Amino acid sequence: MPDSRRTLNRGFNRRTAFRGLAGFLAGSPLFASQQDTVRNHSRVPALGEMLNAFDFEPVAYAKIPREAYDFMSYGADGEFTLRRNREAFDWAGLVPRRLIDGGSVQPASNLLGMNLPFPMLIAPTARHVLYHPEAEAATHAGATAASNTPLIVSNVATLPVEKIAAAASGPWWFQLYPQPGPDYNRQTLEKAQMAGCRAVVVTVDQQASSYERSLHDRNLVAAAARGPAPRAGAPRAPVNPYRVPETRLWYEWKLFDEVRGMVKVPLVAKGIVTAEDARLCLEHGVDAIYVSNHGGRSLDYGPSTLEVLPEIADAVHGRVPIVFDSGIRRGSDILKALALGASAVGLGRVPLWGLAAYGPQGVQKVLEILQAELVQAMAATGRPTLASIDKTLVRTEFL
Repeated sequence: MPDSRRTLNRGFNRRTAFRGLAGFLAGSPLFASQQDTVRNHSRVPALGEMLNAFDFEPVAYAKIPREAYDFMSYGADGEFTLRRNREAFDWAGLVPRRLIDGGSVQPASNLLGMNLPFPMLIAPTARHVLYHPEAEAATHAGATAASNTPLIVSNVATLPVEKIAAAASGPWWFQLYPQPGPDYNRQTLEKAQMAGCRAVVVTVDQQASSYERSLHDRNLVAAAARGPAPRAGAPRAPVNPYRVPETRLWYEWKLFDEVRGMVKVPLVAKGIVTAEDARLCLEHGVDAIYVSNHGGRSLDYGPSTLEVLPEIADAVHGRVPIVFDSGIRRGSDILKALALGASAVGLGRVPLWGLAAYGPQGVQKVLEILQAELVQAMAATGRPTLASIDKTLVRTEFL
């Protein structure tokens, strides 16, 4: 007996009819029942279709494991500071100047002896292998292709600094999480300088961070998110019941006096969010101050970095450059940070979106989009050079 006849003989009841109708309706684009209202791409767009940095995040989300995305995206505790970092840019409005012959926009600058076509760097972030098999080597290649944007290599990068440096010809800095005793710090910094780093960034805002605990509540079964086995001399997991890394509780200002003798390149203090600490940085001879709250991954319920940037700029008064990060997503965000006192900005999550979505070409593309947006914002506000950007460009209503 033919299959069609067997089907007819079994009958066609009401339940079967409703099931078929429900399946038809669920698949209809008119109901959008299979669409994610947050990430509503029904296909992976081509790289040339990406229009702004936000376009890269849903593609990255679709391509990498959830634990890798969570590790990249989330912050400390209730994530108030993580959200505030972004919201602060909405509280700063741009004030354009009209009828000014701006000529061609020139966003080039010099930062610690480096000539930068754009005042942008890639901020230090860990474990790029979670987002692309070529890890930091791919990030460095993409950054170099985007007008030689410097990469700040994390102390907890996946690859050795020598391999990252060899991946591209562009400039790069090295970020250090100091360890007690001079041996680890000296050996690590010597290796980075021999490989060609152009500056050393010492991070000081993670003394008691609990985000980095090995069993984060969003990564309970994510062995990959914990990265490779620790290197000799690398930080060990805390043994106290409070998840506080003992390796960082000893931080004191004399640390910079000790590290200064270990480096022959500019020394930068990262994680500064008060004018008082900025003045202490100057007293201890740092060459640049890096305003950052670790992208909301350090102390929760602190201020956004954009809110504290003006007071730090006033305290520094131009004596050293100021690098700024946390929350930047658009070229107009960069312009606001420059207007409030930054000399250059660091980009953390945005390049990782590009890396996870399209590899080194994605890093290059997302940086080029931000560069173009910065040029457009400078032109639209009548500020043709970085020297013409000042705090009269913004009106702030920080809450």
